[in-house]
Amino acid sequence: MTTIATRSPADVAIRVAETIDGIFAMIDGWRDLLEQRLAAADALTAETVDGIVETFAVPAVSGETLLTGAGFVAAPGALQDAEWHLAWWLGTSASPHVARRLATIDDPSHEQFRDYTALEWWRVPATTGARHLTGPYVDYVCTDDYTVTITTPVVREGRMVGVVGADALVDRLERVLLPVLRTGATPATLVNASCRVVTSTDSRREPGSMLRDDGITLAVKALSPTPVTLPGGASVLACGDTSLALVVGR
Repeated sequence: MTTIATRSPADVAIRVAETIDGIFAMIDGWRDLLEQRLAAADALTAETVDGIVETFAVPAVSGETLLTGAGFVAAPGALQDAEWHLAWWLGTSASPHVARRLATIDDPSHEQFRDYTALEWWRVPATTGARHLTGPYVDYVCTDDYTVTITTPVVREGRMVGVVGADALVDRLERVLLPVLRTGATPATLVNASCRVVTSTDSRREPGSMLRDDGITLAVKALSPTPVTLPGGASVLACGDTSLALVVGR
C-alpha cells in the first residue's frame, strides 16, 4: 500500500511563500540596481533609464519563465526629457522566446493615452512606499489576460522617481502553485490582500473572483502566520511576507 503524505496548512503557506519570494527578491535586486545607478547619474533621462532596465528586464522575460513582463515606469516629471515614460519589456510564448519592448503612448493629448498613476500597481506603492502585489486582473495594456503585477518604489534623493516590477500570467502561476496547494489535506485557496482569488483547488473559485466569507476580510488584513478560524469553519493564514493569504477548509 502506498501512503500519500499531506502537508499542514502552515507548510503549504511556506511553500507558496518560497515560490513568490523568488520573484520578490529579484524585483528588489532590480530596485537596488536602479537606485544605485540613478544616484550616480548626472541627470535622469529616458535613455539612461532604458539602458539600465533593458539589462535585467530582457533576460527576466526571455525563455521559460513565470514572468511575462518586466521593467520600470517613471513618475510623471521625474525624467528631464519625458514627462511620461515606460521602459517595459514583454516575453512571448512563441519560439524563439524573444523579448519585445512595449509600445506606449506617452502624449497626454492623445485619445488612447492612459494615466498609469491611477492604476493600483502604481497608486498603492506610491502611497505606502512599499512593495505591492496587484491582481489577478485582466491586463488590457500588455497581455489581455489574467495577470498578477508586483511593483516596488524606486527612490532617488528621497523622492520616488518610479516603480520597478514584473507581470506574471495567472495560468503560469497556477501551474506552479496548484500542485503545492494540493499537497494539503483540505481544499485551499490563495487570495491577495483584497480577498481576490489568485488560484484555488476549488474549481468554483476562479482566479479574479472575490471571497466574501464571513470574517475573511479582517483575517486577511491581519495576515497572521497562525491560522485564524472563520465563523464558517475555514482558516486563514499568511504566506510569509508576500501579502498573500491561504484559506483552507470550507
